[in-house]
Amino acid sequence: MRQKRIFTTIRARAFDFHTSIELIKNIILLQPISITAITSISPLGNSSKSTWEQYGNANHCFVQQDFGNSAALVAPLDSDAKAVLESLRKSDHKYKFLDDSVLMAIAASRVAIAQAGWEKGTEFGINIGSSRGATSLFEKHHIQFLKTGKAPTLASPTTTLGNISSWVAHDLQSQGPEISHSITCSTALHALLNGVAWLRSGMVDKFLVGGSEAPLTDFTVAQMQAMKIYGKEDQQYPCRAFDLEKKHNAMILGEGAAVCCIEIGKKENALAFIEGVGYATELLEHNTSISAEATCFQKSMQMALKETELSDVDAIVMHAPGTIKGDISEYKAIQKIFGTNLPSLTTNKWKIGHTLGASGMLNIEMALLMLQHQKFIRVPFLGAQSEKRKLQKILVNAVGFGGNAVSILVSL
Repeated sequence: MRQKRIFTTIRARAFDFHTSIELIKNIILLQPISITAITSISPLGNSSKSTWEQYGNANHCFVQQDFGNSAALVAPLDSDAKAVLESLRKSDHKYKFLDDSVLMAIAASRVAIAQAGWEKGTEFGINIGSSRGATSLFEKHHIQFLKTGKAPTLASPTTTLGNISSWVAHDLQSQGPEISHSITCSTALHALLNGVAWLRSGMVDKFLVGGSEAPLTDFTVAQMQAMKIYGKEDQQYPCRAFDLEKKHNAMILGEGAAVCCIEIGKKENALAFIEGVGYATELLEHNTSISAEATCFQKSMQMALKETELSDVDAIVMHAPGTIKGDISEYKAIQKIFGTNLPSLTTNKWKIGHTLGASGMLNIEMALLMLQHQKFIRVPFLGAQSEKRKLQKILVNAVGFGGNAVSILVSL
């Protein structure tokens, strides 16, 4: 009825072009954004069922693996997920030469559009980003180049960053825009921001968004270790994400992909709704760090919350990478916004590690699973944590190198 009244007003004021444009914008902006599917392939498995079951136990997914001349703890895909990738690689001769980051995105995207009821070949946009892209292939081809002075024929097309979304579009035969980008560890949530903007623009009414990362390679692990942020201690929980008392950095890499289908309007098959989005970038104090009180997070959370009563936010899925400064600064930012009445706070990096560009969407998946099952997933080594009986609204955070924070408020 509200939209009918607005359209009637538009017709009555058709002579006033600027008024009409403003009214049309209001119609679009009033429309809710529905999440109609979310899927992932990660150390937790390759289905919502297996992922939720894994969240239900207090075990982590880290194993020790060799990388070049050293060893490191990492969270690799489980055997079932690896079998999915191998089957996909063999299903098409063109897929034989693709990086795991691309194959993971294809595998997750196939399941997502099926869950959302989207058909192959229809019009929807795609934005799936990655912090590193085709890392494994790039390293492999570069080693070959150093040895022979030559690069393989497919080295360039299989290692470009746009490779991910373009291959997903090829596989799904989609007819909409396809975009890839890298905004470090907030990449997946920036993809979600971008999808929301496209929907709000009225140019498309469906978007597939997410992130994919396959960083478990010699050079990538070495880079993380060089920054002195990598977890080393082989204890019960080697990644001490959100442990504000830890004495050592404890970030550990994981791999995975996660995507979700978003649509304009309130859909009957919606899993949840995007109630608010926020973003911010702060001036760099250091190449890899954010400010002591994470001003970028303060701004992004304030923007996402808008008019939302702070007491209505039931939980926050934190970025919490497991570094001393990163975890503390995000916590201080949350304190600045919420004061002493904090929502329940959690993270999944203690379990699956930091999946870089894919981590934000894996956080969204965790939030949606908690909403769906009405169960808060706590960090097992933190002791007692405040929990609300009913989960209705959850805030999700991500930030990357350069202080580029994103916050998304999802609700039932």
